[in-house]
Amino acid sequence: MIYKFLTSALLFLSLGSLVFAQDVVQTRQYPKDYFRYPLDLPPSTAGSFGELRPNHFHAGLDFRTNQRDGYPVHAAADGFVSRLKVQFGGFGNAVYITHPNGFTTVYGHLESFSPELAKLVHDYQVQQKTDMVDFNLLPMQVPVTKGQVIALSGHTGAVAGPHVHFEIRDTETEQTINPQLFGLTVTDHIPPVLGTACIYRFNDGPFSERTQRQFLGVVGSAGHYRLVNPSVIDVSGNVGFGITADDMNNTSGSHNGVYSIQVKVDGKTVFTFAAERFAFDQTHAINAFIDYPEFLNAHRFIQKCFILPGSKITLYPQSINRGVVTFSDDSLHDVQYVVKDIAGNTSTLNLKLRSHSKTIHTVELFKMPGTYFPYDKDNQFSNDKVKVSIAAGNLYDSMNFTFADQPKKPGAYSDTYQLGDRYDPVNDTYDLWIKPDTTTPGWRADKAVIVNADGECIVGDYDNGFVKAKAKGFGSYYIRLDTEAPRIIPVNISNGANMAVKKAIELRISDNLSGIKSYMGYVDGQWVLMKWDFKTRVLSYTFDDDTPHGKHSFKLDVTDQKDNIATFKADFYK
Repeated sequence: MIYKFLTSALLFLSLGSLVFAQDVVQTRQYPKDYFRYPLDLPPSTAGSFGELRPNHFHAGLDFRTNQRDGYPVHAAADGFVSRLKVQFGGFGNAVYITHPNGFTTVYGHLESFSPELAKLVHDYQVQQKTDMVDFNLLPMQVPVTKGQVIALSGHTGAVAGPHVHFEIRDTETEQTINPQLFGLTVTDHIPPVLGTACIYRFNDGPFSERTQRQFLGVVGSAGHYRLVNPSVIDVSGNVGFGITADDMNNTSGSHNGVYSIQVKVDGKTVFTFAAERFAFDQTHAINAFIDYPEFLNAHRFIQKCFILPGSKITLYPQSINRGVVTFSDDSLHDVQYVVKDIAGNTSTLNLKLRSHSKTIHTVELFKMPGTYFPYDKDNQFSNDKVKVSIAAGNLYDSMNFTFADQPKKPGAYSDTYQLGDRYDPVNDTYDLWIKPDTTTPGWRADKAVIVNADGECIVGDYDNGFVKAKAKGFGSYYIRLDTEAPRIIPVNISNGANMAVKKAIELRISDNLSGIKSYMGYVDGQWVLMKWDFKTRVLSYTFDDDTPHGKHSFKLDVTDQKDNIATFKADFYK
């Protein structure tokens, strides 16, 4: 036998069950002529589906709008508006339309809603007394027809510049699907660009920051790539592969993500990644797809061509033994990377490997200290100072959980506790309890929060002698108190100000630790709708047309997550 693949033959789907459409891999077919583009502009994208982003896969297409706001946004097909959202960060203003064919389209970063939708949003904001809302509509409460204008394009939310974020989701499962598979294509005759290749030698251990990596420089163009220094590479035992790759199309200069990556060993496909569809509760699995330690250390995306055993994201339609190849003979082998964009443009890179029947011990096999946490089981760790509980399926691979008690930081109400290894990502939050030192002067249980080494706050509650919170990753944690009220800085108002020619009252708000929970504005004792802009951090109230002339009072209360309150008051003239 030339090389040995371990017993778990295929994960998810065999190659025989995959569909090859437009020369790309997909697991099923989608209707091609049902949806229209959301804009009446030549389609040009600034972001692709499945593109690699910090801590998540990009979930749609970002359609460019000539670096300006205000283009009409159209319903992609007949249906009804099923959900409306105004979000601080994220999508900003967003519309969801459910269609009778089983799909839902999403439109984000909108400047404004159509008048009918704007009234619904405003009425709900007034009812809830907040500008940030997310609510569902009744079926057929607001029917729309294909091409109907539902909004104007913008750049609200967490976005650098104007564009329309567009998604197509499976209505039942809410999985997001690559819109280009529905025929909403972008002109593209440019094959992907390949960068560094990597060979991972596991030496019978799990993947970790300690795994031996051999980085290989790559040169080439027009789909044909080779090593900078071609040579036969010696391997033995369990081996994995990785590659850096991105893509461009003919409509913009943006560097986007590739659609698929396949690795073939002696002509047999052992790994396939395809950016077809995924569930949002698995989007953090990007940290299992990329070489996460390398990303933290070097800030680059090496896309691993092997699958960690706890990763459940549906972007791996095929693999043999999770893409891990065991080389156990004394022969030469051919390895090929096949990287495609969604238009079928293809780039390849070929390697020549020499397998050895005896393991090459390039590094000593290591034994990790700590408590063994299997990825597929519930895991707990506890002592008299700290408790940790991680649900089954929240780890991408088994790990040895380590604990260290470090000295107390100035102003802290506990020691600093090193929990696990920051190079081990988790899919979702886990439960963390830390026992405070209640003898430290100034202790207040109602103001306690947990803080990590980067100073990021995790808001929790004091319960049964511990501060409990939801942690997002491993690292150093300790307890602090948040007793400081938010900060309010007036931008264009002061006591006695003449606001006759002003369209709005503007202030900036911020908080030093736990974060803003709410803000309430009042004019002449009556609640008014304040709107907070993510990019400028300006909180504003726009005057009504019928605001009477004369003297008025303005009051703003801002509350943080630990119920510290700041108040600003001013009289003004209109």
